[in-house]
Amino acid sequence: MSVTVKIQDNSTLTKEQLMHAIENFDQQGEMIGNGYRNVIKILTIGGERYNIKEFKVPNLVNKIVYRFFRKSKAERSFLYAKRLLKAGILTPTPEAFVEYKSAFTFGSSYYISKQLEYDFTIRKLVDDPTCDDYDNILRKFTQFTYRLHENGIHFLDHSPGNTLIKKEGDDYKFYLVDLNRMDFKTLSYDERLANFARLSPKDYMLEVLSDEYAKLIGKPHDEVKERMLFFSQKFSLSFKKKEAFKRKYFFWRKKKH
Repeated sequence: MSVTVKIQDNSTLTKEQLMHAIENFDQQGEMIGNGYRNVIKILTIGGERYNIKEFKVPNLVNKIVYRFFRKSKAERSFLYAKRLLKAGILTPTPEAFVEYKSAFTFGSSYYISKQLEYDFTIRKLVDDPTCDDYDNILRKFTQFTYRLHENGIHFLDHSPGNTLIKKEGDDYKFYLVDLNRMDFKTLSYDERLANFARLSPKDYMLEVLSDEYAKLIGKPHDEVKERMLFFSQKFSLSFKKKEAFKRKYFFWRKKKH
């Protein structure tokens, strides 16, 4: 297989360091999550901590699609990260991506970013409405999402674990991760409100999200809340159906450890 390596111009990583890390990826590093779909590890290279995401090898059809017709998830993550930063949206610093290809098919791929030391994710607010400064953090997160929308960024994986939050003094900084699924366009009113659905917000959370977003967009609170609730319930029902289908027909799949 041939190897494509793209390293950010201002990165201190060398191709040799990066390839050594990739070639020994299975034997080293601190793993994040269960590695069921993609494997994410923290590795120290040249004294710096990096986050390396190994994307699952695509199925036969997508091996051809990614080889000839579409950018890989690793390359999209790299390019989208740069685009976000240019728009003033924070994300861990993109460093590189690596792809393995044969003459006719696509193999494995990796996205490399600087490891960000953060305090918590939005999941904390979903799970614990009594956490410190809850209302303020959630309103700032809503403002952050509004900025995405105003910049024409439709983050399709806007779920609880994909916004990292770092507290700096009395302020909070929000960083997007898991970047390979995005659209860049003018969002409709419904697309904006549906973008909160993957958070599966509880009633107390939905009240704050809808109140703040209604103020930002200049719409009645009750109207915004009703539409957010509709999209949240629609997503939740669809998700439950998909999970039931997977349990019934893909029970034989095992998680990586």
